[in-house]
Amino acid sequence: MHPYLRPLPAILKPFEYDPSWVLYADDEIIVANKPSGLLSVPGRGDDKQECLLSHLQTNYADALIVHRLDMDTSGLMVLVRNKEAHRNLSRQFQERHTHKRYHALCTGIISQPQGMISLPMRCDWERRPLQMVDFIHGKFAKTEWRLLQQHPNHFSVELTPITGRSHQLRLHMQMLGHPILGDNLYADQFALQQAKRLCLHAQYLAFSHPATEQWLEFSCPAPFSL
Repeated sequence: MHPYLRPLPAILKPFEYDPSWVLYADDEIIVANKPSGLLSVPGRGDDKQECLLSHLQTNYADALIVHRLDMDTSGLMVLVRNKEAHRNLSRQFQERHTHKRYHALCTGIISQPQGMISLPMRCDWERRPLQMVDFIHGKFAKTEWRLLQQHPNHFSVELTPITGRSHQLRLHMQMLGHPILGDNLYADQFALQQAKRLCLHAQYLAFSHPATEQWLEFSCPAPFSL
């Protein structure tokens, strides 16, 4: 087990559905702001069936998942309401035609105002769900970052994932030497204890509407600050 892994409770605390999670909905798509601590899709086990998808299907029975956010990451997700829209949005994500930006709080003092991280990644099979850098067997992964504000012991940063690997932003910031605050998988003890939640939020999402082809942009500010 990872030395700083914070164990989850045996039974996750239920969420009360909030209609304000839905920022936009039409006959093709649903754009929602997922809260931290809520799964995107059902997990393994009867105690992990509650998720954003299950909540939304209460009011949108035809909702289908297109992409995911980590349970502890909050922010914008787009879901679809029919198979054709699912094919269209899935292709946009696969071909990197969508635009995503995240807001994070990271430990330390950063030496540059912006930069890029390109480190290949793969699953650390012996310590799943951890990911690891592997220059031989890893898949290409690239993240751009831009400093927003430096504080005495941490900084806020805008993260733009060029690729969409699992845990990419979390691992890349750790490898840069500045793990995300509250990260129970990749942060050191100091960074872990600086926040009660993972300080990572999907704040911007843009894509072409699957039916009208109109370019849509959505933004939602991060709900955390220190």
